Amino acid sequence: RKRVKGVVISGGSPTSHMAIIARALDIPVLGRVTDLLTNVEDGDRLLLDGQNAQLFVRPGEEVRGAFKASMKLLQRKRESFAQLRDLPSVTRDGVEISLKLNAGLLIDMQHLESGGADGVGLYRTEIPFMARSAFPGVEEQTEIYSKVLDQAGDKPVVFRTLDVGGDKALPYLHADTDDNPAMGWRAIRIGLDRPAMLRQQLRALVRSAKGRALHVMFPMISEVAEFDAARRLLDSELAREAKQNGKSPVDLRVGAMLEVPALLWQLENLLPRLDFLSIGSNDLLQFLFASDRGNPRMSDRYDSLSPPVLSLLASVIETCGRHDIPLTLCGEMAGRPVEALALIGLGFRSLSMAPPALGPVKSMIRSATLAEVTEYVSPLKNLSDHSVRTKLRAFAVDHGISI
Repeated sequence: RKRVKGVVISGGSPTSHMAIIARALDIPVLGRVTDLLTNVEDGDRLLLDGQNAQLFVRPGEEVRGAFKASMKLLQRKRESFAQLRDLPSVTRDGVEISLKLNAGLLIDMQHLESGGADGVGLYRTEIPFMARSAFPGVEEQTEIYSKVLDQAGDKPVVFRTLDVGGDKALPYLHADTDDNPAMGWRAIRIGLDRPAMLRQQLRALVRSAKGRALHVMFPMISEVAEFDAARRLLDSELAREAKQNGKSPVDLRVGAMLEVPALLWQLENLLPRLDFLSIGSNDLLQFLFASDRGNPRMSDRYDSLSPPVLSLLASVIETCGRHDIPLTLCGEMAGRPVEALALIGLGFRSLSMAPPALGPVKSMIRSATLAEVTEYVSPLKNLSDHSVRTKLRAFAVDHGISI
């Protein structure tokens, strides 16, 4: 992070895994610059404006001066966000919204304090696996997870089990190439087909949490039977550890990620088995719209702020509410103030996001009156518009909400 100031690529999409990790490190990314390699030469000076999707090649003094002025304004805005760190994430009419952190590296954990997050809503365990040339053993994994819990202190950490495949390949996991990788052999499917891998990870998680709370989340669950199979492996490791070492987590909570639309019609059967549910909006929306999020031609084809998305999310909120199951959204939607405005209006009370998004989203929440937001957002899910983004922006401006 000290060396890389920005990333510009000729392909990609805003929700690709590379872009997500870069944002987590607060590194600006610009993708789909189709003529990049024909216009940029080695040694060229570049100015990258990730917020406005602009790249300046060999800029003159006037452009560089304007850019420096913009950077100073951005820095002042970040300083104002930093002042919110110790203030509660509560709307003007007194409704508390829990803001959590998406993490995947130990260096991310420092943002729990600096950003004022309530905990880690999504810890991507696959990143250490991707950075190694061989599958890390139980001891090595246990050391990593123990450090994460040490740094979190008394704040909860939700560990997502290994989510690889698709655009997240392990160099040592030899697999046939899928025609549609995002919908292929990945995540919990690999874990259940290679149970030794999943059991080793679960064993390490259980050992790391001895005497502490442990939150485990299984990704890419598409049917209740998959969750049951994964839960059996976890229970087996819990029993094994208790028998061998006599130590277990003091508080175990097990959840699933809602990413596959088929699970929407199984929630009534699934929720009684869960302690919590998290929505992974990135994958859920690409499957919902049959729109590959890694395809540049499709990246703007649908909008996350479209009526069918709002309707779907409202339905999940209602179902989880009836079963009294805590619900969090931990996809990219949660970290963008306009989308987060719609989410809290629908009824979300827990959002998990990349570290740089904590300040802007908290600023939005503290400037909003939830009763007004809810009254405005609720009817939007019944519209036939391609997107209600413009309407939400106008509402925010009219009501003095920081977006």
